[in-house]
Amino acid sequence: MRKPRVYYIATLPDGTIQDSVTAHVPVNLADHVGQVIDHPTPCKNKWYDETAFSYFRAYHQCGEVLQDFWQWPARLFIVEPLGETGNWSPHHYRYRLLAHRIRVVEETDAWQALGPHGREVDQLLTQDLADHASRWARDYDADPTGTERQIKFWRLTGARECNSGMNAEMWVGPFARDARCSAALQTVQRLATDTAIDRTRAEGASRGAQHYAARRAENLASAVLIGERMGEYHLRPLRGTDLDPAPARAAA
Repeated sequence: MRKPRVYYIATLPDGTIQDSVTAHVPVNLADHVGQVIDHPTPCKNKWYDETAFSYFRAYHQCGEVLQDFWQWPARLFIVEPLGETGNWSPHHYRYRLLAHRIRVVEETDAWQALGPHGREVDQLLTQDLADHASRWARDYDADPTGTERQIKFWRLTGARECNSGMNAEMWVGPFARDARCSAALQTVQRLATDTAIDRTRAEGASRGAQHYAARRAENLASAVLIGERMGEYHLRPLRGTDLDPAPARAAA
């Protein structure tokens, strides 16, 4: 027998649905665990946006729940859509379900929204990535010409044991779609880029160093999120260890 689908909604850290705050009708899922919530401003012409917050948007894949959210940190709730439900296009929006009434079943681990390796992704984003970005920017500014030469070689040249950097980057999206975590990937890549730019700009790194650190941050976050699905052939260039100075490569 086929298992019933489980639906999820991601919220702000206080448990409030972000769109409900924007619409000035805050709905807090954390305050209603085990309860039924009726939508405060339901659309009349189903299922179209008549207001900034017209219906609840639930997802049956954790890795896609950030599709309309794009925020981190977040909280994640299991919900049960009730009554009439809809979708703009099951083909184009196959993970989403729209409803005017939900039951908040329980809160679950938020890291699941970041894909199958969400714990590791969260640790990278919140604990490790800023320090990595500082090091990458320092390496770049210590030898801009040599680093740019390495980047060109990394970007265009593959080998039997690893892909080229450019081709590895191109494969990230398809692998994320297969893993049903495209929304997680887009969110993680944006957060990684912002983290690297913020840290390196604050430290006075050159513009070139900032962009270098941001690209490496995005690729490393992608590698952690997709994990072993891509295999070492793609993961090695995404991790970028061949771009590091020789002493760093030896320590890796």
